[in-house]
Amino acid sequence: MEIVLRLLLSVLWGGLVGIEREYRSKSAGFRTMIMISMGACAFTMASQYLGGTNNPDRVASNIVTGIGFLGAGVIFRGHNRISGITTAATIWGVAAVGMGIGAGFYFAAACASIMILLVLALLPSLERYIDQINRAREYTIECDYEAGRQAHFENIMKACGLTPRLVHYVRAGNVLTMTWEAHGHSQKHQKFAESINSDSDVRRLEF
Repeated sequence: MEIVLRLLLSVLWGGLVGIEREYRSKSAGFRTMIMISMGACAFTMASQYLGGTNNPDRVASNIVTGIGFLGAGVIFRGHNRISGITTAATIWGVAAVGMGIGAGFYFAAACASIMILLVLALLPSLERYIDQINRAREYTIECDYEAGRQAHFENIMKACGLTPRLVHYVRAGNVLTMTWEAHGHSQKHQKFAESINSDSDVRRLEF
């Protein structure tokens, strides 16, 4: 009955986190979180029974390594951004919850699961607010080559309240392509986008 209780608790706490991930349409959702939590719980119990009193962590010590490979599978690199890191970290946290239940630390595992839920549910608003205050965005501008082009566009960025840093500069004949990483408030990015769209010197703009 103790084994069944631990497995059921791992399903409960892992499932609660999975519901939140499923609601946000993440790659690792309801069933995945349950399986991670229950699997970690089962492996921890097996480790205790197989290792006995002398070596109770012989199996459990490898759970973290295995979860690392699983978490890496949900991280994707797209255009100018990396997604899935929060989901990967959640997988890591849910595995820890399962291990805690498997080891018999019910209250600690429950607190950890609740804290994971609070972080996932409440902190995105704060994260968006911070991102609005200081958003990083890459701008790629293609134009005809002419002396002073770099300074011209950087002055426009600074006039809009952005802090630019040139990260790529390519000249092919009479065509100049430059890429900046600019930091600033989201409204300042919007102001720059509107300003540069009306600039007749710009042949191509990408951000």
